[in-house]
Amino acid sequence: MNDTPLPDQKLSLCAAALAASLCVLWGANTVAIKFSLSGLGPFSAAAIRFGLSAGFLWAWAQVSGQRLRPAPGLMRLLILNALLFSMQLSLVYVGFTMTSASRGALLTNLQPFFLLVLAHFYLSNDRITVLKLMGLILGFAGAACVLLDRCDGAATLMTGDLLLLVSTILWACSAAFTKHLARSIPSVQIVFYQFLFSVPLFSLGAPLWDAPMIRRVDFRIAAAIAFQVVLTTCFAFVAWTRLMQTYGAVALHSFVFLIPVSGVFLAAVVLDEPMTETILLAMVLITAGIAIVQFGQRRDITTVLHGCERER
Repeated sequence: MNDTPLPDQKLSLCAAALAASLCVLWGANTVAIKFSLSGLGPFSAAAIRFGLSAGFLWAWAQVSGQRLRPAPGLMRLLILNALLFSMQLSLVYVGFTMTSASRGALLTNLQPFFLLVLAHFYLSNDRITVLKLMGLILGFAGAACVLLDRCDGAATLMTGDLLLLVSTILWACSAAFTKHLARSIPSVQIVFYQFLFSVPLFSLGAPLWDAPMIRRVDFRIAAAIAFQVVLTTCFAFVAWTRLMQTYGAVALHSFVFLIPVSGVFLAAVVLDEPMTETILLAMVLITAGIAIVQFGQRRDITTVLHGCERER
């Protein structure tokens, strides 16, 4: 009997458009976070966002018949994963109070590069090739451009940038751990318990850190929270998961370069943030690095598949 899994389907035009749109939405998420922080404290905004997101995800699981109760013995791993998630998002929200959306969009999208480094040392079948090394160099050169781009309030910007950089390293660690968990735990359970267990921690941090917790709430702030909950968290998760199941990760990750691009341009258009030459150079370097890394991963997978075909 041939136990070889069925190959992923070829990416259709509609699926490609949806994948690209989801990446643009994730890029716009940095703008939405900045909007929400104009009226809410960082931990208050995070508690509201992920509390509502957990509720939406629970409702979707009930409607779609997804099981949310984990198998015996797995809850401890889900709690540990949620703690990593909470630490990473805490740094993101606090960092965004000190830096701009465009800088944040670039720094948080260094995650694939940190994940690649981790995979090289901890996954025997995922090494850094020459092509991936070129992508890493470009990506970290882009990060250097962001950190060297100084203007008014340089000290505050540097603090915010460094917090986001640390959060991105934590995100890479969390992503590697999540990849391990996904072998035995459905993705909907992983994400749901990330949201669920993070809410009490954010709620505890709000009165301790936020001053005040709520400064003002208007239509724009409410719309920013709704955008994050409905579109970039719940809809994007469900849609991306469905696309992954049908077309595979390699095809979809060809579009992730759109995330930093859309984040930088939307920050300039919506928030009127300055788009300096250094920020533009950083955007070009990081997006080029992401594209090269993804191309390198595609080549590695193609080589493995060809090797498997020859052995059959």
